[in-house]
Amino acid sequence: MTSEHQTLALMLFSLFIAVTLGITTWVSRNRHGSAEEFYAGGRLFSPMENGFAIAGDYMSAASFLGISGLIALFGYDGLLYSVGFLVAWLVVLFLVAELVRNCGRFTLADVVAARMSERPVRIAAGTSSVVVSVLYLVAQMVGAGSLVGLLLGNSSAAVRTLTVIGVGALMVVYVAFGGMRATTWIQIVKAVLLMGGAITLTVLVLLRFHGDFDRLLTTAAERSGYGLDFLSPGLKYGGDWTARFDFISLGLALVLGTAGLPHILSRFYTVPTARAARRSVVWAIALIGGFYLMTIVLGFGAAALVGPDEVRASNASGNTAVPLLAAHLGGGAETTGGAVLFAFVAAIAFATILAVVAGITLASSASVAHDLYASLKRRHARQRSEVSVARAAAVGIGAVAIALGLLAQDLNVAFLVGLAFAVAASANLPVLLYSLFWRGFTTRGAVWSVYGGLVPAMLLVLVSPVVSGSPESLFPGVDFQLFPLQNPGIVSIPLGFLAGWVGTVTSGEEPDEAKHAETEVRSLTGAGAV
Repeated sequence: MTSEHQTLALMLFSLFIAVTLGITTWVSRNRHGSAEEFYAGGRLFSPMENGFAIAGDYMSAASFLGISGLIALFGYDGLLYSVGFLVAWLVVLFLVAELVRNCGRFTLADVVAARMSERPVRIAAGTSSVVVSVLYLVAQMVGAGSLVGLLLGNSSAAVRTLTVIGVGALMVVYVAFGGMRATTWIQIVKAVLLMGGAITLTVLVLLRFHGDFDRLLTTAAERSGYGLDFLSPGLKYGGDWTARFDFISLGLALVLGTAGLPHILSRFYTVPTARAARRSVVWAIALIGGFYLMTIVLGFGAAALVGPDEVRASNASGNTAVPLLAAHLGGGAETTGGAVLFAFVAAIAFATILAVVAGITLASSASVAHDLYASLKRRHARQRSEVSVARAAAVGIGAVAIALGLLAQDLNVAFLVGLAFAVAASANLPVLLYSLFWRGFTTRGAVWSVYGGLVPAMLLVLVSPVVSGSPESLFPGVDFQLFPLQNPGIVSIPLGFLAGWVGTVTSGEEPDEAKHAETEVRSLTGAGAV
């Protein structure tokens, strides 16, 4: 890409950053400084606004960059990520959306602590939420580094390092000064931009093949080097039994993990009622479903028009497939049309990353302040003090995410998000479902459920091929691999449910029937909900 075209792309980047910082400044002047304002935006958003914000929160760099890249490289097996991410919303819609809105106030721990001893439950749930959020943040940082490196025509470690640091600094500014209201409007703007960009590219790909989707698939298979195997299961996950179990593990993590993601659960508190929360999810499913259908076209379009070899040469994990496709559709990277379309798509992808990291950072800083700080310091922390802690926590979480993002620069972003989903499904989902539906659930069961999923998931990742033992690992020069699968979900998710059950049946604590009855009525009717 020529220097003039790079300048155009950087101007679009700068424009979006200026708009989002403007939103943050505007919101910061009109805030009241209360916890409800900072964590939930005053609960003033409509179902449609919140639905767009949820979609903006969920359609991350993993969706736009990672999934399309995996489809471009592995065909059918890459498509499975799209299916898992979308089906997960049925679990959210039917099992948790309304109930969580009725039972909680700001965080996952609010739901569980409603009928348990608050302190141990809040510490456990808060710790788990921070771990999941940081893992998710790392994926966004990696996507940002790949994107800006491609944009500048320089994928050196120095460029990616500066990009990761810059994104981390921006996300801290958004959260610390704007809170939930600024974060929500940034996500709404980003969702509109992302859907517009995806629709534009999808239409251009289909026009290139005269609307013949079968011809698109055939051309992609021919260019892939794998022939028709590119359109069949097994290219990535069908080689042996280890690969097949890895796929099952990934599928479980994707389908069950969404309902345990802290930044998704926190969005249900930004609307005034449980009915509005449910309608928000319906809006989100419509937007997300349409988007994931388009990622299929974009992935196969990149394979057919750009070719897997060129995608892999640009980024080994495929994270740059969509920007390369955009340049090709516009006439090539050296043409004005190609540069404009490439810059537009790159700016949208960058907007995607900024919006998602803001939402995740807010959710994790809320967990630190509302759950950990309030539990460890004093039970009834003053709201203004709690909000100050949340702002400080955003800085600390940003620093940790930056450090880990620099370490994991060469991993696929969709794969990294799969790990975050696995931890969320292992640690957060069991305690959430047990709290909502099991009358006999106890405090020990809640604590054991969280740690019984969180600790095995993290340990299995540490001794998996992700960290050591293969050329694609974080530390390729060493080998302490003991667990053969890349995703721990198939083992850690059942362990989370099992630990919760064992902790409950071995507990000497008598379940509080009155509190359960109160929680049940509140969750189903909304009576007494904040």
